[in-house]
Amino acid sequence: MENLEDVKIMAEQWSKQGIEYLQKIPPTQLYAAVGVLLFTTILLLLSIRLARRTKSNTVLLSGLSGSGKTVLFYQLRDGSSHQGTVTSMEPNEGTFVLHSENAKGKVKPVHLVDVPGHSRLRPKLEEFLPQAAAIVFVVDALEFLPNCRAASEYLYDILTNANVVKKKIPVLLCCNKTDKLTAHTKEFIRKQMEKEIEKLRASRSAVSSADIANDFTIGIEGEVFSFSHCSNKVTVAEASGLNGETVQIQDFIREHIKP
Repeated sequence: MENLEDVKIMAEQWSKQGIEYLQKIPPTQLYAAVGVLLFTTILLLLSIRLARRTKSNTVLLSGLSGSGKTVLFYQLRDGSSHQGTVTSMEPNEGTFVLHSENAKGKVKPVHLVDVPGHSRLRPKLEEFLPQAAAIVFVVDALEFLPNCRAASEYLYDILTNANVVKKKIPVLLCCNKTDKLTAHTKEFIRKQMEKEIEKLRASRSAVSSADIANDFTIGIEGEVFSFSHCSNKVTVAEASGLNGETVQIQDFIREHIKP
């Protein structure tokens, strides 16, 4: 009770001192200070509201050449596989309502970018990462093993990118061509890529404690790497571009870009 009384007396003293201080300030200065405070508060609230309204609707399709990104792009855009597509040398991009949503009325369009997977053209990914709301990393489930190392290195570079880490951009590891009998399962692909990324973590940290090629490190020190250790959410899904099986990709897109 004594402590409570002490606090009460102290609060009354501070209140009295505060009133006395305010009374000493000339009215014009006081009004100006209040006006500046109100103006700053209004600007801050408007900025927050505008930021919420202008949330990015950009989704990047990335992965090695030949993984089927361009076919998936066309399936999501107009429901056609566009058979005969060749390796993209320039990004395919467009802003549209997903093909499966055309009959649903007013739906927020998606800005989809198919980034070339050739090693010389990967820097183009950097141009789009600052505006990305989500990333779909496509892996060829049919020809996975010969490309496992290269795909894991590319994904590692994405997961350690400053934009991805700071903004916690969600990533979907999309196992394409899973309709084929000899295709690997998404669980197998996930485990193999986690193993490869664990090797990359060890080898690159051995070269330099401050990895020059990457902005951040990933994983938990002393533990075997798992995608669950990433600061951003990494999920795994299956798809088939040629057969138009893209439901899991669409669900991922709409999880992060509300219709």
